[in-house]
Amino acid sequence: MASEDTAKKRNEGRSGDSYLPVDAPERRRLPHLLRRCWFNMNQTFRRRIAHLGVTPDQFTVMRTLLEGSSKGLTQREITELMSSDPNTIASMPERMEVIGLVERKEHERDRRANRIVLKPLGKRKYEEVREIALVLQMEILAVLPEEKREEFLKHLALVADACRLAAEKVAK
Repeated sequence: MASEDTAKKRNEGRSGDSYLPVDAPERRRLPHLLRRCWFNMNQTFRRRIAHLGVTPDQFTVMRTLLEGSSKGLTQREITELMSSDPNTIASMPERMEVIGLVERKEHERDRRANRIVLKPLGKRKYEEVREIALVLQMEILAVLPEEKREEFLKHLALVADACRLAAEKVAK
């Protein structure tokens, strides 16, 4: 009986009843949903690409480098473009250099910084992993009607921007 009542409340809360607080367990909660999405997608992706010897974060670095300046990017630029934190990125370029994916070159104006450039092996590895990433993305988005997918991603981008702005306000 109690579980039926809980299920009923959850369904009521999800069908639009606004009397519940925004963080009530019966409602969909943004932090929990975003975490579930990211965690499950990241773990699935990690497993699917493990045989290629790269991680999801390394794939994101490679994509960021390909989409960035042809002169390469600094660690700080990569960190910002990936919406990551410096500690996550700190040792990654060195590990990626050891396995031949990237090369660090001296920055032309700042002796303290290096420009990180994708090597030919990194470009080939990126293309291999990209195919797996695209298939996974299509699988996940397949739960939405095709005509709603781009709108969903547009709204998700708005939420991501709002999260970034909120973080910037706290940092100041």
